Amino acid sequence: MALFWRVVSLQIIFAIGALGFRDPFNGKTNFVILLMDDMGWGDLGIFGEPNKETPNMDQMAAEGLLFPDFYSANPLCSPSRAALLSGRLPIRNGFYTTNERGRNGYTPQNIVGGIQDNEILLPELLKEHGYRSKVIGKWHLGQQEQYLPHNHGFDEYFGSTNCHFGPYDNKHTPNMPVYKDANMVGRYYEGPYNINKRTGESNLTQIFIKEGIDFIEAQTKKGQPFFLYWAADATHGPVYASKPFLGKSPRGTYGDAVRELDFGVGQILSTLKRLGIANNTLVFFSSDNGAATYAKTGGGSNGPFLCGKETTFEGGMREPTIAWWPGKVSPGKVSKQVGSLMDLFTTFLDIAGIPTPSDRILDGISLKKTLLNNTHVSKQVGNLMDLFTTFLDIAGIPTPSDRILDGISLKKTLLNNTHVDRPIFYYRGDLLMAVRVGMYKAHAWTWANSKEEFDKVPDKQTISISFLMSCQINNLQTTPLELVSENL
Repeated sequence: MALFWRVVSLQIIFAIGALGFRDPFNGKTNFVILLMDDMGWGDLGIFGEPNKETPNMDQMAAEGLLFPDFYSANPLCSPSRAALLSGRLPIRNGFYTTNERGRNGYTPQNIVGGIQDNEILLPELLKEHGYRSKVIGKWHLGQQEQYLPHNHGFDEYFGSTNCHFGPYDNKHTPNMPVYKDANMVGRYYEGPYNINKRTGESNLTQIFIKEGIDFIEAQTKKGQPFFLYWAADATHGPVYASKPFLGKSPRGTYGDAVRELDFGVGQILSTLKRLGIANNTLVFFSSDNGAATYAKTGGGSNGPFLCGKETTFEGGMREPTIAWWPGKVSPGKVSKQVGSLMDLFTTFLDIAGIPTPSDRILDGISLKKTLLNNTHVSKQVGNLMDLFTTFLDIAGIPTPSDRILDGISLKKTLLNNTHVDRPIFYYRGDLLMAVRVGMYKAHAWTWANSKEEFDKVPDKQTISISFLMSCQINNLQTTPLELVSENL
C-alpha cells in the first residue's frame, strides 16, 4: 500500500510539472526580457505586417497581453537601454550629451564613458534578494572595465559591448570584442563570431539562443530564481541571419533576421514550458527603439507611425511590446495602458516584493496590477450598445438568450480599472522634444535646428526644420510648440 501511494504521488508531481505548475524557486518569480534591436512596431504580424513572419511572437501575444501604446525612453540604443535597466530617463541617469543641442549620447567604440557607478541597475537589486542574472547580446553601456555588466549586477554575460559594426583593420581600430563573463573570447568578424557582410550570414543569433536556453536550464536545475536579459541585435545594421534563414523572406536580409529572432523567441518560451516553469516566469518582449527607416528596404517597419529611429515621432519610440506569464496574465488581451521600458524596472521589483530605491526619482511605474488584473477586452473602444449589457450585468439580470447581442459588459472595466494616467516624455539628449498625455501629444521641437540657429530667425515665427534622412520633407515650415499631427 505504501508503494502504491508513492507511485500515485510521483504521478501527481509529474502531472503538475507537465502542466507548467512546477515551482523549484520557492515562490519567487523569474524574469525574462527579450529586447530586439531597431525592430519596429510594424514588424510583427500581430500589428499587421502582411508577410506574417513572426508566428512565435504572434502566438506569444495570443497567450499574453499586448501593449500597443508602449514606449522606449529614447530613440537610440544606449540611452534606451540605460533607462530600461535603471528605471530612469537618460536625462537623470547620465546617458545624454551636451556637446550639441538635442543630440543623443551613446557609447560607440571610441567613447570611454558608460553607465555611472551611482546608478542602481535592476540586476543589482535582484541579486540582493537571491536572483542570478545574465545578459546576452548587446550591452552598449560602456566598454571600459568599470562599465561592464559584471560590475553592475550581472552574474553572467555573453555578447559584445557595442554594435557589430566592422570589419575593422585591427591595427588602428580593432574589431568589437565578444565576452564570456568578464573574459574576452573572440571578436566580431572573426572565427565563430564572423559576420559575412556580403551575404549577411552569421551564426550569432543561434549562439545567443543556445546561451539563453542553457542559462534557463542551469538555473532551473539548481532551483535558482533568475533574470535573463536577452538582447539579440540581428536587426541592427548590418543585419544578419544564419544560413537556414537566409533568403527566406520577401523583405530581404532584414526579414530573414526577423524570422530567426522569432524562432529564438519561440525556443526560449518553449524551454520555459518544457521545464514546467512557465507559470513562474514573467516574460516581456519589446525593442530598444523604432526601426531605422533611413536604412530604407534594409530596415524595418514602424507601421502607421511617422519616422523612425533617432526621432521623437511615434515611429522612433513606440515599441512592439508583449507580456507573457501563463496562469497569471490573461491570454489574448490588449491593454490600453500607456507603458514604458522603464516600467519593467519598477514592475519586476514590485512583483518580486523588493522595495524600489528611495534616494532617487524613478520614472517607471509598476504595471503589476495591469498585468494581473487587466480587464480590458480586445475591443478597443466602447459602444452605446455596451450600456444595455453592462446595466443588466450590474443589476444581475440575465441577457436575452434567444438573440445575438453586440454590446459587451463593461462591469469589470468600471469596477477594476487598473490603468494609470501618466505622461510620456520624448527626449533627444538633454532637450525635451515632446510630451504625450492621454491621446494628445505636443511637440516643442522636432529634430531640428539648434537653438542658436532658431535665434537667428528675425521674426521667430517660423523656422525650417531639418529632418532625419528618413523623414525628409521638402520645404516644410513649422513653428516651435505647435501641435504636429501624428497617429496615436
